[in-house]
Amino acid sequence: MTTGTFPTDVAAVDTMMGTRAGPNAKLNYANLTGIRDADSKSMNFPAQYMFKDVPFSDQARDSDGELQDPPQGADLCLPFMDRNNVQLAMVGIGPDKSEGRAMVEQHPDRFIPSHEPDPNDGPESIRTIRRLHRDAGLRAVTAFPAGRDPQVPIDDPKMYAIYELCCELNLPVFCCAGIPGPRVPFAPQRVELIDQVMYDFPDLTFVTRHGCEPWVDLVVKLMLKWPNLYYSTSAFAPKHYPKAIIDYANTRGADKILYAGYFPMGLSLDRIFTELRDVPFKAEVWPKFLRENAIQVLGLDA
Repeated sequence: MTTGTFPTDVAAVDTMMGTRAGPNAKLNYANLTGIRDADSKSMNFPAQYMFKDVPFSDQARDSDGELQDPPQGADLCLPFMDRNNVQLAMVGIGPDKSEGRAMVEQHPDRFIPSHEPDPNDGPESIRTIRRLHRDAGLRAVTAFPAGRDPQVPIDDPKMYAIYELCCELNLPVFCCAGIPGPRVPFAPQRVELIDQVMYDFPDLTFVTRHGCEPWVDLVVKLMLKWPNLYYSTSAFAPKHYPKAIIDYANTRGADKILYAGYFPMGLSLDRIFTELRDVPFKAEVWPKFLRENAIQVLGLDA
């Protein structure tokens, strides 16, 4: 197989970017109340044990060897985006004022609004999605099934109400699948649960997050089966991209794999884009992976 050189002229679309770093990173996980072990509660974020060099944490130091105290929001993200040729990044927003909401309002040409509803809130979660779609230009709904308390499986009836609304509003769902990094039970994120969802909602665009491990081969089979099922590379350093995903992108799945980072939660953009140069994608896959697939899924005009 002949692979292509990483294209430095393709402006990337990052389908997962955070808004807070350093001590404030803990605020990103305030709703993750199901964690019980003390070790996890002491971390900057609850999957920190899986990463060797978490940006702006006690694992990452600047050139003088001192802990970094980073800015937040757009001031944090834009310098890293600019030097790595990331044109657009999807960030989370809520109904209230937050870093994410300010980023989208102040830089609508750089940040894409998404929202993670709590399915346990019932009708209120539906009202919030509608309001954000109407008033804030919402482009996607996200889900962390294992992270809710109580947990809400991918195929739970509570999620079905959200899927139905996403079909109505033409919003894609970006959903964590596979064993979660935080120390919570994984059953709600078993990859086989996606199959029934795609059957019941043939018009739903569903994008997996966070790797689908250890069921990567299964998600490839499901992507072959379901035309509206996609995979994003969030939370994985490029040197750890599963071989099955790279092989699928290089054969039948060039239109199905989306780039997603994990900055600033667990990976720096500098590390991601340095390691991407060694990923053996074919030349024709790179622009789709970095940009075109996300534009199509999110319905962007960029």
